[in-house]
Amino acid sequence: ATHAVSPRTIHEAAARIKAHAVRTPTLRSAWIDDLCETTVHFKCEHLQVTGSFKARGALNAVLSLADGVASRGVVAHSTGNHGAAVA
Repeated sequence: ATHAVSPRTIHEAAARIKAHAVRTPTLRSAWIDDLCETTVHFKCEHLQVTGSFKARGALNAVLSLADGVASRGVVAHSTGNHGAAVA
C-alpha cells in the first residue's frame, strides 16, 4: 500500500515522537557546498541513542498503534538499527 506524506502527517509524526527522540543538529561543509554547487545540510542522526535515523520511524510506528494493538506488544525482525530502535 502507498501512503501519502503531507506536511500535516510530518507535523503529526514530529509531535508524536518529540518527547522521545533526540533533537539532532545539522552541519555544513563549505567543501561539499562548493563541490555540489549548492548548500548541503548534513542531519546528524547518528547522535540518536540508536545511532541512526531509524529511531524516528520506529517511534512513530509504535506510537501510532491503537492502544489495544500496542498493549499486545511489538516485535521487530531485525538485529540492526531498526530492531534496536523498536527495542
